[in-house]
Amino acid sequence: MMRIGLLSDTHSYLDPKILDHFADCDEVWHAGDVGDPAVLNTLEAYKPIRAVYGNIDDTVIRQRLPLNEAFTVAGLPVLITHIGGYPGRYTSRVRSLLDDLRPRLYICGHSHILKVMMDKQRGILHINPGACGRHGFHRMRTVVRFAIEGGRIENLEVIELGLRGQID
Repeated sequence: MMRIGLLSDTHSYLDPKILDHFADCDEVWHAGDVGDPAVLNTLEAYKPIRAVYGNIDDTVIRQRLPLNEAFTVAGLPVLITHIGGYPGRYTSRVRSLLDDLRPRLYICGHSHILKVMMDKQRGILHINPGACGRHGFHRMRTVVRFAIEGGRIENLEVIELGLRGQID
């Protein structure tokens, strides 16, 4: 079993509570808009990380991270990108990637809107963990935690970190 901590849209702020919530995770996945390279440095020092750059990320982050991450873990093919849409509303770029790579888990960020939904037509679970940073229009800061075993996602949890303007 592989335990995953998933976040997106930190926008240069990494809430210390995230590290507590991800303590039992084997890897941390970041779906873009890292912001300050210090956020990436902290995550890399904490756990193995898979991450992509987002539209706010500068050349320093873009030199360290790819636009897309496609890989298989614990028998599950995964695609992570920052901007890509969701079932029924994919960007043309992501639609092509989904058709070519055929992941069973597709993750993106960007919208700051938490979504966990099936694309029944393609047999893909889509997850957008929402946003966990202090910048944006989201009200609640969120991250997602789940396990993968035998190619299946198990024990998926949404973790609320608090209101965007409220930092403990």
